[in-house]
Amino acid sequence: MAVGAPLHQEIAHAPFGGGFSRTQALEEPALVRRVLIGLALVFLGLFLGLPLAAVFVNAFSSGVGVFVAAITEHDARSAIGLTLLVAAISVPLNTLFGVAAAWAIAKFDFRGKSTLITLIDLPFAVSPVISGLIFVLLFGLQGFFGRWLAEHNVRIIFAIPGIVLATTFITFPFVARELIPLMEEQGTDEEEAAVSLGAGGWQVFRRITLSNIRFGMLFGVVLLNARAMGEFGAVSVVSGHVRGYTNTMPLHVEILYNEYQTSAAFAVASLLALLALVTLVLKTLLEWKMRRRGAAG
Repeated sequence: MAVGAPLHQEIAHAPFGGGFSRTQALEEPALVRRVLIGLALVFLGLFLGLPLAAVFVNAFSSGVGVFVAAITEHDARSAIGLTLLVAAISVPLNTLFGVAAAWAIAKFDFRGKSTLITLIDLPFAVSPVISGLIFVLLFGLQGFFGRWLAEHNVRIIFAIPGIVLATTFITFPFVARELIPLMEEQGTDEEEAAVSLGAGGWQVFRRITLSNIRFGMLFGVVLLNARAMGEFGAVSVVSGHVRGYTNTMPLHVEILYNEYQTSAAFAVASLLALLALVTLVLKTLLEWKMRRRGAAG
């Protein structure tokens, strides 16, 4: 190594003899690792573990009977049913959009590609409340299409269609954003080889593309479903808070809490917390499967 060479070059070319490996040189001392891990666990315990525990403790604080009554009374059942209905509509729609958008962006070059990517990211940049307000300005009684909708007796705002639209808008980037980098990394060699052997477009997509992205797609769907069920801001703007009709689970929790029905509010909130835990477990399993597949490949 020449005199005056930069330090990083000396380190890069330094021999690691005497049983001292490059990996060992890059490892943190044991004390530092333990301190960092301990701090991370304390942080997670204070800001994640305790709030989740508090939700479940308060949910059952008045007894199991009160808990069951809170989640089975009419308004709660309506909120749970509406939440599931909205998720059942928005998740498949956004999954189809995400796969189509990711396939187009990753596999083809076309004019407006960068614009499409920017539009996909738009819900991440816009406040959910503003997103809901956009639909009010478009479909509300005084909105752009409001008069025409009123004349044809079509209700979107303060009705289920508005909730579906708002939820779909807020959640549509999730699947696409999971699949775009995955498809770009995979490239187009396998698809081109299949086409050269006479495979049709649908065969190529079903047997090659879809097979390669199935775990990434499921990962995006899990996150999408959790966000769809837990969305509050945009849904709050377009729903009108009509009990038993346009209240989803998050809105129902807010109303119960504002009415000082604490046990009932935490009972419904515990269902959302349970959903978050299930989502976390599914997310971890999918990540594990994706790592195993990557290591095997």
